[in-house]
Amino acid sequence: MNIEGHQRVSINNVKPEIDCGNTPIKRVTGEPIEILADIFADGHDKVDAVLLYRKKTAKGISPEKWQEKPMRFEGNDRWSATIFSENTGILEYTIEAWVDHFSTWQYGLKKKYEANQALETELKIGAQIIKDAIPRGSKEQKKELQSFVELFEKDEDEESVVELALSDKVSNLMYRTRDRKRVTRYNKTLPVLVQRKKALFSSWYEFFPRSTSPHPGEHGTFKTSEKILPEIAKMGFDVIYLPPIHPIGLSFRKGINNAPEARPNDPGSPWAIGSSEGGHKSIHPQLGDMADFRSFVKTAQDLGMEVALDFAIQCSQDHPYVKEHPQWFKWRPDGTVQYAENPPKKYQDVLPVNFETEDWENLWQELKSIVEFWIDKGVKIFRVDNPHTKSFIFWDWLIKDINSHYDGIIFLAEAFTRPRVMEKLAKVGFTQSYTYFTWRNSKKEFEEYLTELTQTEMREYFRPNFWPNTPDILPISLEDKEEPSFLIRLLLAGTLSSNYGMYGPLFEFGLNEAYPGKEEYTRSEKYEIKNWDWFKPSGIKEVISLLNKIRRENEALQTTWNIEFCETDNEQVICYTKTLKKNKLLIVISFDPEHSQSGWVKVPLKNLGIEENEQFEVLDLLTDSRYVWENEWNYVALNPTQIPAHIFKINKITAG
Repeated sequence: MNIEGHQRVSINNVKPEIDCGNTPIKRVTGEPIEILADIFADGHDKVDAVLLYRKKTAKGISPEKWQEKPMRFEGNDRWSATIFSENTGILEYTIEAWVDHFSTWQYGLKKKYEANQALETELKIGAQIIKDAIPRGSKEQKKELQSFVELFEKDEDEESVVELALSDKVSNLMYRTRDRKRVTRYNKTLPVLVQRKKALFSSWYEFFPRSTSPHPGEHGTFKTSEKILPEIAKMGFDVIYLPPIHPIGLSFRKGINNAPEARPNDPGSPWAIGSSEGGHKSIHPQLGDMADFRSFVKTAQDLGMEVALDFAIQCSQDHPYVKEHPQWFKWRPDGTVQYAENPPKKYQDVLPVNFETEDWENLWQELKSIVEFWIDKGVKIFRVDNPHTKSFIFWDWLIKDINSHYDGIIFLAEAFTRPRVMEKLAKVGFTQSYTYFTWRNSKKEFEEYLTELTQTEMREYFRPNFWPNTPDILPISLEDKEEPSFLIRLLLAGTLSSNYGMYGPLFEFGLNEAYPGKEEYTRSEKYEIKNWDWFKPSGIKEVISLLNKIRRENEALQTTWNIEFCETDNEQVICYTKTLKKNKLLIVISFDPEHSQSGWVKVPLKNLGIEENEQFEVLDLLTDSRYVWENEWNYVALNPTQIPAHIFKINKITAG
């Protein structure tokens, strides 16, 4: 029979395990990787278990020997172990468990000794178990094990022998020489994708470089954009995201407000990529040349920021690909190329790529070469436009291939679509994902959504990135609203999620005029060049700078997974804690931008390490105000004309 009959241990319900181990869980360097499992055997024998883990090579080979981490018994047959990785790449893990005959014997010996029962036979049984382990030991271990056997068999000083038999010294040696032939190994090897820390903690700022000229009506350049980078850095952002920087097509170019016909000087949408001047590997000539781009990237890096580029797999009708590779597009019976449609809407300036082309292998290789081209120019972060309209299997291949050749590449999925589709994109490798944050507005909606993101299986593979606005979306929460509404959305995004971003300078200037009947900006910057006063002060800008400073200085805000919601007696007030190690924060935010709101919030004292009736200090990091609180329920009041939130840092009050 093809059965190992000696294996009595069952290993079940291993967590995390996504899609039977076909999808890796995600962590960043230094982030805990906690593994849980139900482990038990028949009868009453004791069991023990270890977590096995090792790093895989880029090609999926595992040349390294397994490392071991003993698992802890948590009760009710549940076992756990936590490991960390300081290196990026793929780890794999599995579990081994066995019946621990020696600890089972130790347990019985202790009970019989305490009951004053005869131990002569019991000690001989223990000696035999140790004898069986001797052949499995090293030279030194064999010598030490033999000495234990002799002591057990002499039985001259029963109390001393029992004390030795139950000691850690003997237990540890027997653990190291356990019988590996009778070990049960879990039937799967499970993967972990370990990425750099920016995958978990980042602050994004999006702007159009063509709108950076100080002169009205003039096209901005990388050189003019470079001059505003210090202002963005001063606000505390660490990722600069640029919409497509490539040549823009002339055919069917869209005009102001997405008008179907453009005027002679209308610049067109940057997402209509490609013209006679080049395609995805070219720079719009009015922005500058490659040397200008490299200088822009270098200046951003010197200021502590990285540049993220838009990767949009679509073409204008003038893109070189249309002539060079017509097989990559769909053609209609009348001989015209199929443009993008979302009936009844038509987007004649944009052509989708046909992922069902017979020439798909060459298409895939060319698309990969675009990413590699910009990596070579110093770009390590890509915001991917509408990835849900492209092949999942393509993304799985592309991201795996890029990760196997380049370290630290981040892909953000800009996909506002159905939940299962967004989850699938995260599973095939996208580092971060846009979310439904934009359309969550009430306390109940936020609590339910964050619970789904952080307390379900999604936590293992889906990293949210919260955006209060984008060039495509001016949400109802900001439409025709004043500064307090912008601050509410800002503070929610930046404290609920460790990854967040905004589209500026419209956000910090509080611009709120929507196109009639749509959740979109009127006179969208997608279709025209703007002239902004980039250095103009604003109250929103001040709070952005302060929030990003608070995020950098408080590691509890540098992860999304540590949120715990707290009770309040006011549905207009949301409260939650975020704690990491000794950094303990309590955040309170009002949803009302027009009226003062107050109420009582329930502080989870036990989780914060505070005793009942113990006084503790709360320091508001937004205002520098200090309060002394006591017990669970405490009073808060929020005035939208000042700032509609508290970010309390909780400190114990020390004597003296």
